Amino acid sequence: PSSIYPAPAMPATMPLTLSLPRLLLLHRRRHAKVQQPRSLARLRCAPDEVAATTAEQRQGEGEEEELVLLASYRTAFNEVIMVIDSPSNRYLVLDPTRNVHSILPKKGAWTNSYWDECVSLPTVVPRGPVALLGLGAGTAAHMMLEVWPWIQLIGWEIDPTVIELSRDYFGMSTLEKTTELGGSLSVHIGDALSPSATVEGGFAGIVVDLFADGEVLPQLQEVDTWLEIAKKLMPDGRIMVNCGAGDAAVSLAADADVSSWVQNPTIKALCSAFPGQLNWKRLSEKESVNYVALTGPLPDLEEWSASVPSELSLRVKQWVPCKLA
Repeated sequence: PSSIYPAPAMPATMPLTLSLPRLLLLHRRRHAKVQQPRSLARLRCAPDEVAATTAEQRQGEGEEEELVLLASYRTAFNEVIMVIDSPSNRYLVLDPTRNVHSILPKKGAWTNSYWDECVSLPTVVPRGPVALLGLGAGTAAHMMLEVWPWIQLIGWEIDPTVIELSRDYFGMSTLEKTTELGGSLSVHIGDALSPSATVEGGFAGIVVDLFADGEVLPQLQEVDTWLEIAKKLMPDGRIMVNCGAGDAAVSLAADADVSSWVQNPTIKALCSAFPGQLNWKRLSEKESVNYVALTGPLPDLEEWSASVPSELSLRVKQWVPCKLA
């Protein structure tokens, strides 16, 4: 497409070396930067220098894992699009902040990050289509269809190049095929916050994961935005949100603090939009700074825990109501 500007001539793949512990930290922190050369030109022209420099910087941080750059583009929507491969995962990296927007695990079904939370949503909403606002390369879709092969997912992604790469490198085409139990992913290219991003009868659930330049979209910090999104739900439907990090450093000791959500402006907007009808938690991984939110009354945590895969049974019990001070 005319909106795509391929990267300058470069090898089909290019090895890089990063610390494995650092790499795993990246997909848990929406605001974390991929530790790569600041200039893609430097990456293309001097891979040996880059690998040596990065290895020196990461010395002593743990076992190193080879990364391979499979594709690099820029579009009108994303100044940087990279598909990066490793022995354990494949990553979609976007924008100049080098944020990991999607991950495809190769050694197991779980990401140990906020994408896993989406798998728990179908058991606390009515049967019906679930929207994914901010599809990326389809991490949440992969996981939800793996666990709930009957589910109808409808995803919105604004950048057509991301969808093309997701089909080529992340198996999205497979998700678009109907499963034996009738589930599938329907992909829409366009603005996820557009009034047209809806279905007749409303969604049973809506997953919101919308970021640009490493930050939550500013519209998601406005009460009116959430009220408009809520209009797209069927009765008893819920919205689950990746709210990103707080706007100030919060110590890990504050995880259990009932008021620590005030550090996150998206949760503050949600709590104002849905007073008495919002739940939140901060992910339990020590490296994570992500908050997640769920609209509606707090589900029965014991019933919810029993209805999800065992890997999530303890995690759903961490949800607590959000109360304005």
